[in-house]
Amino acid sequence: MPLDVFCGIEKLKGIGMETAAVAKSTSNNQLPENDLDPSHLTPEEKKKTPLLMKAYGILCVVDGVLTIPLGILFVGLVAWALFYRPDLISVSSDPTLATVLSVVSFIVIMINAGFLIGFGISLLKNHRRNAARWSYVLIVLTILRILLDIMLQGLGEHLIAPAIQLLILLVISVTVDPSLIQERELKRKLRSMEDRDAIEEGTLGRDPEGKGYIELNFFNLFWVFVVCSVLGLLIETVQHMVVVDPGVYQDRAGMLFGPFSPIYGFGAVFMTIALNRFYKKNFVLIFLVSAVIGGLFEYFVSWFMQTAFGAVAWDYTGMTILGMPDPIAILTGGRTATPFMCAWGLLGLVWIKLLLPNMLKLINMIPWKIRYSFTTLCAALMLVNGAMTLMALDCWFQRVSNVPETAPVEQFFAQHFDNEFMENRFQSMTITPDDSTRVDSSQAIKAVFVSRS
Repeated sequence: MPLDVFCGIEKLKGIGMETAAVAKSTSNNQLPENDLDPSHLTPEEKKKTPLLMKAYGILCVVDGVLTIPLGILFVGLVAWALFYRPDLISVSSDPTLATVLSVVSFIVIMINAGFLIGFGISLLKNHRRNAARWSYVLIVLTILRILLDIMLQGLGEHLIAPAIQLLILLVISVTVDPSLIQERELKRKLRSMEDRDAIEEGTLGRDPEGKGYIELNFFNLFWVFVVCSVLGLLIETVQHMVVVDPGVYQDRAGMLFGPFSPIYGFGAVFMTIALNRFYKKNFVLIFLVSAVIGGLFEYFVSWFMQTAFGAVAWDYTGMTILGMPDPIAILTGGRTATPFMCAWGLLGLVWIKLLLPNMLKLINMIPWKIRYSFTTLCAALMLVNGAMTLMALDCWFQRVSNVPETAPVEQFFAQHFDNEFMENRFQSMTITPDDSTRVDSSQAIKAVFVSRS
């Protein structure tokens, strides 16, 4: 540790001891509002919630109180229609799955309504720290609600309300509690000092506690996602050209723009989080954990894409092992298979033992003075890319389903990202609207199968 840093720490220790002595004396004199006593609120915590936040708190309480009876009424009407007037509602070819997702969505909405009431009351009562904690839970519930809405109804105006709620909650979560703001500012300054020290010591990006290999922060995980999205796409493209269809190039990209295959990026992130503390373990354990995580993730992505957009990018149905039917392929309905789970296991082993250390060196090549601002910019661009990809897939689904293009956004994607463009961009993907779980109360969606050679 540099001498100036050591001296600074010693000074801070001296100041802390003096502060503690003063606090002790004031406590003995029974002066009110001892800031060191957690039972007493600090002046920052006593600040009243801004009027605008209180107004939003009232809206949250009203929303929560009204949602519960209206939600019950809606479920009753849907149940009546399903039993007595099924012609009023059009569902996919798998009504059981659509019903299950609708029930899960209803439960999430009811839980969200209850938390909205608690959150609003906390804002009205100036319980700022409690409101911040409520907001964290509501952010998770809102994201889950958005995903369920996409699987049931696709992308549309129905997502505007939860998207606005998510944005407001994100803002409130980082601004409602002044003490948390101060803590974040202190942590930011401390992080800057630690980064400079870590650069000198050559440990930047490593787990400071030593329990895992890499520090699991947003900066590291984002660049793991980006690099592995590109690397995974490269591996899959080469594998298709060499093994599946020798000499034939096929675009295997999974996003609208750029050489990215997000399934490998997210898979690498999950692998890193799960295996971070296993980097010293034996090869067999790492292989098995990686295989299970990769297989489950591949299954979930396949299921989500098919239920939300009727999209099928891979199907391992009928795969055999030594002439015998693959049990994993049979069990998962072709969404994953034993050879690919083994491939995930091997990739996880190579990743955690060999590639992650070199990956960390590559990440640390970004200058530390711009590393966070540059990462924020790239993350924003990647988020836009992901959102446009989902909207393009949704509009493609609508066109294949013979749904008229009425909204301006649908017309935009039809003009710039038509069926021909989507077929060339996502060459391994087929759209089967009847396989989705979309619920459309306005008109029946005809099942149309799109196949390409």
